Amino acid sequence: MVPRPWAFRLAALAQRAVCCGLCSLDEQWAPAGARRLLCVTEDAPVRIRPEIAALPPYKQGKQAGTEAFKLSSNENPYEPLPAVVEALRRTVGVNRYPDATAARLRQALAVRFGVTPDEVHIGAGSVSILSQLMLAVAGPGDEIVYAWRSFEAYPGLVLVSGATPVEVPLASGARHDLDAMAAAVTDRTRAVIVCSPNNPTGPVVTQAEFEAFLAKIPSDLLVILDEAYAEFVTEPDAVDGLRKLGIADHSNVVVLRTFSKAYGLAGLRVGYAIGHRRILDAARSTAVPLSVTAQSEEAALASLEAEGELLERVRTIGQRRDRLAAALRAQGWSIPDAQGNFVWLATGEQTMDAAARFEADGCIVRPFAGDGIRISVGEEESVERVLRVAASLLAGLPADHPARG
Repeated sequence: MVPRPWAFRLAALAQRAVCCGLCSLDEQWAPAGARRLLCVTEDAPVRIRPEIAALPPYKQGKQAGTEAFKLSSNENPYEPLPAVVEALRRTVGVNRYPDATAARLRQALAVRFGVTPDEVHIGAGSVSILSQLMLAVAGPGDEIVYAWRSFEAYPGLVLVSGATPVEVPLASGARHDLDAMAAAVTDRTRAVIVCSPNNPTGPVVTQAEFEAFLAKIPSDLLVILDEAYAEFVTEPDAVDGLRKLGIADHSNVVVLRTFSKAYGLAGLRVGYAIGHRRILDAARSTAVPLSVTAQSEEAALASLEAEGELLERVRTIGQRRDRLAAALRAQGWSIPDAQGNFVWLATGEQTMDAAARFEADGCIVRPFAGDGIRISVGEEESVERVLRVAASLLAGLPADHPARG
């Protein structure tokens, strides 16, 4: 499978860029006539790496006004529990640096999952650990394989590491095609990312599928299992990197989790990885020092203590998700199996117009131009409004549109 080099695909976005005359391209992946890539903007005072100059900044979900529902960022609609707020209130010594290792949180997670503290790594959100892992294993000339469409940060993080993204199209049902991903692995591949549940489409990879995939690839190839939404999963056959998959048996697998989604700490940026100590040591070596604040660690610890109450909220969100997905299917939408805290509408070329329709009715959703719309499961009051807009949208789609069930 030929990699799709994002540096070329994104170069068109750098419309005001000019070439410094010093950059060059690997002709193996260069399109006809492309010998140099735009690498600095007209007003840039220094030379910029060409792939970075062409890369747009990460675009988060659009903010919502006071009268609108923000359903664009997969955030937890519930405020933190009082115990978590109290833990934050007690953490007032901001004139001192935090513990760089987040030792107390590592210890708590190690006990919870039956590993050693050295097999736990804490980061400012799981995406920061993902970046660290890429920097640790990949560089120019290397490749990182992942499904597409998946988490929109993957392509940019791969390019920042210097490696080449290799995107493997999703299979039917908007699911990972693990056979095709295994076939995409070459001697240049340094890591594979598996996102389960897949963001933004929703389906999980099953335990059997994942173990079969591991058997097909080299045992010294890093496999990153991104489980940011694992707590919302209700599918009994879904892969579970921390409960069903032994690290000792699969030392090349690193599991990513976060406190942003189910635990409702998105604004504090704290996530974790569990995996082999040597791999996590390499990630720690690439990390920005002191990036996990004391407030983040305290809130995460308090959340673990209050996990029973928090997971009751997660069950409520999961039930709301299932009702929303069922109602959308009843309207006539084709909805992939939703196992995160969101649902996916494959609106295709009508995506941006559809997103504008949602926004006009007070629902801020996340559009992915040309592909579809991800709708986070928000407040109970948002469900009927989403369904009202969705019904109107479906009525205007062609009879043979792929979004129709």
